[in-house]
Amino acid sequence: MVRGASCVGILVLALFRGLAYAALFIGAFLVFVPGRILARVGIQQVEGIGAAQVLGLIVVVLGLALAIACVLTFAVIGRGTPAPFDPPRALVVAGPYRFVRNPMYIGAGTALLGAALFYRSFALAGYALVFLLITHLFVLLYEEPHLRRVFGESYESYLRTVRRWIPTWRS
Repeated sequence: MVRGASCVGILVLALFRGLAYAALFIGAFLVFVPGRILARVGIQQVEGIGAAQVLGLIVVVLGLALAIACVLTFAVIGRGTPAPFDPPRALVVAGPYRFVRNPMYIGAGTALLGAALFYRSFALAGYALVFLLITHLFVLLYEEPHLRRVFGESYESYLRTVRRWIPTWRS
């Protein structure tokens, strides 16, 4: 009985840590910085709700849903968080990671592009592209080498079967 309670406690702690780090990340990179960019270019609110705003909102929700699914997968399967200083204890190849290696970054970038569409802001679209470029470099220069060292052949096998940015659709 103690073992089961211990596993539940570990899962709850991982979920709490993952959601806390996700809230900080989302707050900083998907709310605060975009808000500063919009203020800098003079956009304070949209003047009306049209097709671009509806489509942009749908894209934001889809991107955030993907990112949150990744956080939950990291906590439940990997027993860790997306934060580099508190990574998963196990290699995560389930959930969204079954189809693409970096779904969390894709979700965040998608949410940013949706916000750019919602506000019709080229500056925000530029930020989204810079965000995606920086995450690509982070993946190449830090994450992939680190995961190779930590997980070895199981990560190498994952690299051979799942692509970095373009989903591999399989059943």
